[in-house]
Formats: sequence, C-alpha cells, structure tokens
Amino acid sequence: MTTRKLARLAALALSTVALAAAAQHKKEGVTPSELNYQAGSSPLASESMYQSTNPKAPQMTQAEFDRARQIYFERCAGCHGVLRKGATGKPLTPDITLAKGTDYLKVFIAYGSPAGMPNWQTSGELTEKEVDMMARYVQQDPPVPPEFGLADMKKTWKVVIPPDQRPKKKMNNYNISNIFSTTLRDAGEIALIDGDTKEIISIIKTGYAVHISRLSASGRYLFVIGRDAKVNMIDLWMEKPETVAEIRTGLEARSVESSKFKGFEDKYAIAGTYWPPQFVIMDGDTLEPLKIVSTRGNVVGTQEYHPEPRVASIVGSHFKPEFVVNVKETGKTLMVDYSDLNALKMTEIGSAPFLHDGGLDSTKRYFMVAANNSNKISVFDLKEDKLAAIVDVGKIPHPGRGANFVHPKFGPVWATGHLGDETISLIGTDPKKNKQYAFKEVAKLTGPGGGALFIKSHPKSNHLYSDTPLNPDPKLSQSVVVFDIKNLDKGYVTLPIAEWAGLADDGGAKRVVQPEFNKAGDEVWFSVWSAKDKQSALVVVDDKTLKLKKVIKDPRLITPTGHFNVHNTQNDVY
Repeated sequence: MTTRKLARLAALALSTVALAAAAQHKKEGVTPSELNYQAGSSPLASESMYQSTNPKAPQMTQAEFDRARQIYFERCAGCHGVLRKGATGKPLTPDITLAKGTDYLKVFIAYGSPAGMPNWQTSGELTEKEVDMMARYVQQDPPVPPEFGLADMKKTWKVVIPPDQRPKKKMNNYNISNIFSTTLRDAGEIALIDGDTKEIISIIKTGYAVHISRLSASGRYLFVIGRDAKVNMIDLWMEKPETVAEIRTGLEARSVESSKFKGFEDKYAIAGTYWPPQFVIMDGDTLEPLKIVSTRGNVVGTQEYHPEPRVASIVGSHFKPEFVVNVKETGKTLMVDYSDLNALKMTEIGSAPFLHDGGLDSTKRYFMVAANNSNKISVFDLKEDKLAAIVDVGKIPHPGRGANFVHPKFGPVWATGHLGDETISLIGTDPKKNKQYAFKEVAKLTGPGGGALFIKSHPKSNHLYSDTPLNPDPKLSQSVVVFDIKNLDKGYVTLPIAEWAGLADDGGAKRVVQPEFNKAGDEVWFSVWSAKDKQSALVVVDDKTLKLKKVIKDPRLITPTGHFNVHNTQNDVY
C-alpha cells in the first residue's frame, strides 16, 4: 500500500473518529453551563515559567510555546491542573499524550468528548492552527511556575496603617453590620455599599477578581482575596473604610478566613492558594506571614501522590481553635489547630475529591462541603473532628455557602444547587430531634436548569432563592427563582431581575448572580453582571412581596459579581 493511500486512510479514520466524538459530545457531553464554569482563566497565564523541551515531542517555536502556554492557563488549567496532572479534567502529562500522538489529540481538542472535554474548535473558541499548536504543546514537559515562600510574601507585605495608629473606636456613622462588600471582578476592586441608604461608601483597589470577602470575628476587619492571591485587610471603623494591610500569599488563590474561636477572635488570618498548593497563617492585625504549610500529598482512595492539591475553601471553627482547610484534588479536609503555631497540629480527614466550597449548618457544628466532581456533599463534625457522612447529590454540586432553613417535614435542612443539572438537594442536619433524616438527601427540588452557582435563605425569611448565571439560556441566566419554604411542592416563582435592572440594550450578558440578604433578612440583593465595557447594576428585592425595591446603578460598578453582607458573613448566616 502506498504512503499516499495510507495517509488518505488515516485521514478518513480521523474524520470518522472526529464525527463520532462530535456526535457523542452533543448527545451525552457536559452541559454548556459546566463548560462555562470549568474553563476559567488562571492568573498564572502572565507568570514567567521555566519551559523545558521534550526531545520526543513535536517541535515548537518559542513563539508557539509562549502562545500555547497562555492559552493553556487561560482555558485549560482549571480542569487539567497547573502541572497537567489532572484535576476535574484528565491528566495531560507527556507519558500519556506522547502515546496518543498529535493527530489523535487534535481530534479531541477540536471536537471534545462526552467525558467533559470542550469542543474548542467547532465551538469557535480556537482556530484550527491553535488546535494543532495545543496538540503539540501538551506533549511537551509541563512548564513549572515558581514557588512562593516566606521571603516572596514579605516582599509584597505592606502595613499601610499600623495597629497603634488605627482608630480606638468606630469613627463613622455607618451601620457597619449592614454594609455589603461587592466584588467588582474585572476592575480589581470592591465596592463597599451602605445597606441602609443603598449608597456607595467607597471603591477600594484590591487584587484581580476578588473571590470572597470574609469578616474578622469582631466584625471590624474585612478580608478579601483576589484570584491573584492578593489579600486586602480593610478597617471598617475608619471614617472612610480603607486598606490597612495587604500581602500576596501566592500566585493564584480563592480562600481567606479569620480565627473565630473564643479567646482567639481577630488573632489570626489564613489564606489558601491554588499555586503554590499551600496555606499561610498570618497575624490578624497586620497580615504578617507566620506559618506556611504545603498541601502536596496523596489522594484519598487511590493514595496516588498529587503535586498540586489546591486549597479551595476555608472556614473558621466555632467549637475549637481550628481552621477547616479543604484540599481540592486529594479530597482531604484539614483541621488546623492554631492554638500553638510553633507546635502546629492537624487532623486530616479524607472524604472525596474534589472538595470545593460549602458552609456551616444552622448550629455551626457541621460543615457541609461539595466534592463537586464526585457529585457528593461531605459532612464534617467540627466538635468531634470527624467525618459525619458523605451524601450523594446531583451533578456537580455548587452550593456557595449553601442555604439553611427548617423544612415542614424534615426539620432543619441545608440546601445546594448544581452546575450540571436542574435539581436542588436538601440534606437533613439535625441528628438530635430528626435523627432519621440526618445527613441524608431528604428531598430534591426541581429548579429552572443547570448552571446554578449560589443558593440562599435567611432565618427570618420564608423563601429560598437560586440563581442560574451560567445557564446558556438568557431567560434563565438573567433571572432567579424563589421557592416558598412552607409550600415547596408548588414549585418556584421566577423573578426577572435583569429586566427590572433597566439596563441599556447594549448586548451585555446581564447574568444575575449571588442572592444575598441584608442584616434584617427582609431584602435580597442581586448582582446583574455584564461585561467590563457594558453597564451593570445591583437589584434589591423586597423579600416579603418579591417586588422590586431598588436598582443601584453607578459607572463604578464594573462587573459586579459576589457580594457579602457584613453581619451575615461575620455570623455565618445563610
């Protein structure tokens, strides 16, 4: 058989595989909601890295290396990991990719797979030339980002106003407990908004794409962390609240928290990073880095070593002087005893990969965290430091902090929505009076569709709210649904939040995200999130009537996403 004929047969085989892969992906593949979530950009795209050339891999120019590395960290690292060892996506290390070959890899990068690989070329995200480049790139040795240790942190550490120069009492007239901290994602800022007057108090420069806001136990200090691992410590007692200390704890991050246990209030802060895989405990007054702990280790179950288990979320225990540190890829939760940093003790509890985000139950004794790609909720007893249960739920649970309320039949429950399906899972949380329902999925509500990021209720509310900002249908992504807790069987009511915002018809996405109650529990705030160059807004809804109460518009509200009420965040009310 001639070389030309072999090439034609190979091309025919590849096209057949491609068509089959495309059809299967369309039929059984991950939802667009999941792809929107998984393919997030990493701040590491702009970091300098050492790149070695694998002599067995296809040749690449330096320009191709640089462009492919940028694409990988912008589109792929969130699923496949910084070192391509695999996370929610499969490993892409040379021992695997070289055996597959360039043509095979091109097909699956272009057309995707039902296992979750996006169809990058047929969706229009990548060109044919870029797909070829990426197929060659993943056969090279993975570039390694630099480590980030104590010396690196101290170079970025800045005490803007020393503790002895800060106010000795509250110096403003704001109702601090009802202030909202709103992330202005693409501006690298947060907005502090007066929950009483609905006026912007100040816009504060922060790291890029602040992921969360957390409060010190006293409620005086606000901690925010950007995806670039920059932590800002903001003093709410100042005449005009402003940053009093800052530090960068790594190159990419998601989580920050402060010590909550009696006797240790405001003493320590902690930040966990995606890269390097570690957490750092800091002084609670100045953010001085005191103790760094690596999270590299072995995966629950397989016991395979993983070089980059990311710290996804952290909560402060109310029962012990401990931080609850959730390590994503290894499926481990670390109970970190901060009572003596010189003799640090940790209790390691394994549950299921990939631990992501979660919240406390209404008693604050049990921590409920989503093992999102295992489709489970892991439940931890913070009083006994043990795993209480692993609960099967829907596809890719994404609770945010979840929602606590009292179900008419099952008693206290905690709820989560899902990225991958339309369900809302209710899990019983009362092992004393409702033991038969404790830590089981007692009910499953039907929501509007997949792509939910946050779910919320409040002790003074009779409603349960759920967003769906990553759903591909604009009617769903631009609205929220509300359930009557006392009559869940009647289904939900839809609120057209983006329509109520009255924004210009400028082509912006107008995704509605993250319901958050005010302190009193009689208002719910929503972000109407559009592109950086489009108009966005905040919409306030009356919880009793479910009617529009206020629209907050301001040119400074650039890409508002998450927002956190001081009282509710300080006291873990959700």
